Amino acid sequence: MATLYLTEQGTTLRKEGRRFVIERDGIALGEIHEFKVERIVIFGHVQLTTQAISYMLNRSIDTAFISLQGRLKGRLTPLASKNILLRLRQYERARDANFAISLARSIVSGKIANCVAVLARHQRNHPEVDFSEDIDRLNIALADAARKQTLASLRGVEGQAAAIYFRAFASMLRRELCFTKRTRRPPADPVNSMLSFGYTLLYNEAISAVVSVGFDPYIGFFHGINYGRCSLALDLMEEFRCLIVDRLAKRMANLEILKEEDFIKEGEGTYLKAEARGRFLKEYEKVMNSPFRHSQTSERTTFRQALHNQVLLFERAIMGKGAYYPFQGWR
Repeated sequence: MATLYLTEQGTTLRKEGRRFVIERDGIALGEIHEFKVERIVIFGHVQLTTQAISYMLNRSIDTAFISLQGRLKGRLTPLASKNILLRLRQYERARDANFAISLARSIVSGKIANCVAVLARHQRNHPEVDFSEDIDRLNIALADAARKQTLASLRGVEGQAAAIYFRAFASMLRRELCFTKRTRRPPADPVNSMLSFGYTLLYNEAISAVVSVGFDPYIGFFHGINYGRCSLALDLMEEFRCLIVDRLAKRMANLEILKEEDFIKEGEGTYLKAEARGRFLKEYEKVMNSPFRHSQTSERTTFRQALHNQVLLFERAIMGKGAYYPFQGWR
């Protein structure tokens, strides 16, 4: 099953027989058989026919709309899952301070442990780089996170760990694309642009994963509740950010798959050009679909499958059927 990315501006996606057809001004530019499409991501100004929309809704094809600057604008989804009992339990658990902090500690612990794993692997592959002090400080933060009794103090530890990690991340970049600090809205440089764009893609996939099981994506635990923010999807992302997006951005910079000329400056922000966006999406799909052996279960999996597996662990924990174990299966 494939993700269909629509990036060509001014095109229309229509449904003809058992195929999706992409066209501009009545001229077909490409087509794909309907059964191959699992999700669709639309960038900028692309039209959908009502027949295509109807088919997407009937087959629950997850469809997201992303701006050319890389911001998630919205999603086309069918009616909410019938699993109302899960959502009721989710709402109850969100009001349970002890449960919320316990789940949040697991999420933050998993994130910090994976940051350590990324630094340790880079250090093994590049002996000239010494991250031992950074890894020690992250391990201290990891132990500290396990003791926190409030979300505010836990978020403080997570923020400190992120600062340590991103300072080390800057040392991983070995070509013309440099990085000094994480900047978000807007991303100030090419590396931050790749990080923000990748996080948007991952955020969309996380929303899809939690909704597919029946969760309310807006009710989170570590990220709490904030108007208009899909906090549960952000919770799910935390353990995967450095493993998926950060490593991808580092690879694209160090192998010069993307260079300075592949980005455009708009106001105070820096964004991927159209052709470069296509290269990034191609590499992102490779990362999401490349199989690896889970170090904890020894099973073959992919990051896309691992996301869904973590949602099932969320469900198990929230329904009181077992503990939540963060994803630490990649080494």
